[in-house]
Amino acid sequence: MTFLVPLVVLIPLVAAALALAVPGHRELQRGITLVALTVSSALGITLMFVVDRLGPLIMQVGGWAAPYGISLVVDRVSALMLAVSAVVLLAVFIFSIGQGLADGDKETPVSIYYPTYLVLGAGVFNAFIAGDLFNLYVGFEILLVSSYVLITLGGTAARIRAGVTYVVVSLVSSILFLAAIGLVYGATGTVNMAQLATRIAELPSDLQLLLNLALLIAFGIKAAVFPLAFWLPDSYPTAPAPVTAVFAGLLTKVGVYAIIRTQTMLFPESSVDPLLMVIAALTLIVGILGAISQLDVKRMLSFTLISHIGYMIFGIAIANAAGFSATIYYIAHHIIVQTTLFLAVGLMERQGGTTSLSGLGGLMRSAPVIAVLFFVPMLNLGGIPPFSGFLGKLGLFTAGAQLQTPGAYWLIGIGALVSLLTLYALARAWVLAFWRPKPAAAPVAEPVKPVKPPSTEALMLRAREEAMIERLHDAPDAGPAQEKRGIPKLMIAATAGMIGVSLVLTFAAGPLFAYADRAGDDLAHPERLASLVLDGEHPNGGSGSTAAPKEDADG
Repeated sequence: MTFLVPLVVLIPLVAAALALAVPGHRELQRGITLVALTVSSALGITLMFVVDRLGPLIMQVGGWAAPYGISLVVDRVSALMLAVSAVVLLAVFIFSIGQGLADGDKETPVSIYYPTYLVLGAGVFNAFIAGDLFNLYVGFEILLVSSYVLITLGGTAARIRAGVTYVVVSLVSSILFLAAIGLVYGATGTVNMAQLATRIAELPSDLQLLLNLALLIAFGIKAAVFPLAFWLPDSYPTAPAPVTAVFAGLLTKVGVYAIIRTQTMLFPESSVDPLLMVIAALTLIVGILGAISQLDVKRMLSFTLISHIGYMIFGIAIANAAGFSATIYYIAHHIIVQTTLFLAVGLMERQGGTTSLSGLGGLMRSAPVIAVLFFVPMLNLGGIPPFSGFLGKLGLFTAGAQLQTPGAYWLIGIGALVSLLTLYALARAWVLAFWRPKPAAAPVAEPVKPVKPPSTEALMLRAREEAMIERLHDAPDAGPAQEKRGIPKLMIAATAGMIGVSLVLTFAAGPLFAYADRAGDDLAHPERLASLVLDGEHPNGGSGSTAAPKEDADG
């Protein structure tokens, strides 16, 4: 079954080449991309079942045994990330098809959008299956180069300005990551993570700390943790709705995934876990404080994205099987729900002509379906039972309580408060955008006929709404409201489909949490995967490949 491992990267790359070979053929490019992402989704889900039953699939590229060759590894964690990211890429692509059919692809030029979108997927998939640090770096660079193109699609001044910031920050993080790889190689003589698992443990503790911090800083920028998240709120909201949804759902999670891999495999006895606790708390607090002060819905969601990265860092800092298990489940939940919310905001923007709450209103009457499509993931992200957001946070809080330390208890309290503030920020946005009447475009100087004066309650409510909006901050580059556009059924179907996927995380929480428990146990025992990667030929696999039996992986 190891032949499946490289296909997760080859399929989108080959499809990208085919799409690039037929520029101007809109329908053909769409068809190629749709087939590639559908196959990738099916392959990711298949790998989840295969590795859960057989154990990790390991392919040594070119037959060169580790640590000399390139190791591609798919275990339970990477398989889940592959499946979730492929499904998200497919759903967002369907959303973009609907947008393109309605708008004539004005914001997504067909000659570059489809190939670049596929290359982005290939980079994400490659990062998830990388078995050495340099191949992980290659995966990051593939997705970052394609994201540079996607974030500036349309060529507006705001997008170019945001793209420059994004490119500069990404280049800095890439340079830091490459420098960290150089330090690791200079200290150990290898970049293969399985071999590093043993060699780093033999280094002096101060050198281990230096290497650990170097990698954490590089990955922290990509994951958007405090204080390295300053770039995100000004970068993501300016891109087209499908691009923003993919960026918010996936790109920061690749950074979180890299932190999980390095912390569990390279630094299992890390001394920075208390520091990660502090970083998690600050990320939670600063992110949600930014969210509740925003008038623009996209920027508000960007700050909630930063805030909820703090939950994932909290799970990593717990550093036991229960913490890893809850973190894995929460990452899958957040990828899906955050993407869904950005898709719903894209629908709101089309219906209302803006994402600023000062210009939105009355959408409940004009677009009740969009109101529901925003309301359900809003409750989920806010952690309302029985949704997956509640289950994931409950798992994190339970794992944190097992530490029985003051820091963990404080972080549990902060996490609970942030969950309530998240629900407050989202519910306020829903009320202002959907429930309250549409703000008048201009006051009527002389009414044609006498009108009944508003009641005292209505005047008080209007005053509270105006005072609330005055305290909020709009986007720095907020422009005039756009022309209202129709909502294609395909865009609504894609958003509703993502809500359906999020509900699967709730209704199938038992099996999924059991899967996450097994994955968390694997992360808590990295020596199992390291031994499988370094074993070379395995009786269940061919030359240069390994397919571990389930009993070996489960211990």
